[in-house]
Amino acid sequence: NTIEFTGALHATVVKQVRLKNPCNNTLAYNAILVGRDAADFSLPKGNTVTIPPGRQGFITVEFTIRFLHPAEAVLILISNKVDGIDGATMTFSLRSEVKNIEPLGMMKCRSPCYEL
Repeated sequence: NTIEFTGALHATVVKQVRLKNPCNNTLAYNAILVGRDAADFSLPKGNTVTIPPGRQGFITVEFTIRFLHPAEAVLILISNKVDGIDGATMTFSLRSEVKNIEPLGMMKCRSPCYEL
């Protein structure tokens, strides 16, 4: 699964990964960011999530688009044993794309177009 972070240059994009727990036991996960641009992504609400039976939980991932080239990383969710039950390890590909560039400011200049 790929999570796309699209927006303007210098914009901060926040995405939530929804995790469902269909079983009758509590699940807990630790989140890790790895890869070439992993340092540019963050987990602002922490890197752990606990999901009660039959409920859902969320992991929040934040990214500020600083460069024109696409950023890439991987989000790995590793299960912690709770109630003696291990959940499946999950991975998500994170990728950014610049959709537009907003100017930070404008300058006016006057200059002749051509001179001998």
